Amino acid sequence: MATTKKTVSKKKIVTRKKTIVKKKTSSRKKTTANKESAATHSKAAADSRHALTAKFKADLKSAKKNLEAARIVAREELILVKKAAHDEIVVLKDQLAATLKREKELIKISEEKTKKMLAAGNRWEKKQLAKIKEAASKARRKAKA
Repeated sequence: MATTKKTVSKKKIVTRKKTIVKKKTSSRKKTTANKESAATHSKAAADSRHALTAKFKADLKSAKKNLEAARIVAREELILVKKAAHDEIVVLKDQLAATLKREKELIKISEEKTKKMLAAGNRWEKKQLAKIKEAASKARRKAKA
């Protein structure tokens, strides 16, 4: 008998090819772009913030100037008002003094008239008493006679 040899087939060892992961260059560009855009955005924000701050400072400065001017004008107006009020007070005091003087003169005149009226009343009363006495003495004489 013939001996036959069995041939054993060798198994091929299959090695998988590793998939090569490419480094994404585009992602690097994106990060660079993102970094650049972030820097641009922060610069724009800082610029607008500085512009707003400058505008607020200018507004504050102009508001302070306006308030100072208004305060000066108000002070001048207050001085004028005080002077006008003082002048008005002087005029009113003069008028009051003149009125009081006139009133004293009127009181003096009315007192003089009252004295004259009393004197005239006393004279009239004396005349009337004299007439009454004379009439009474005539009546007594007639009664005796």
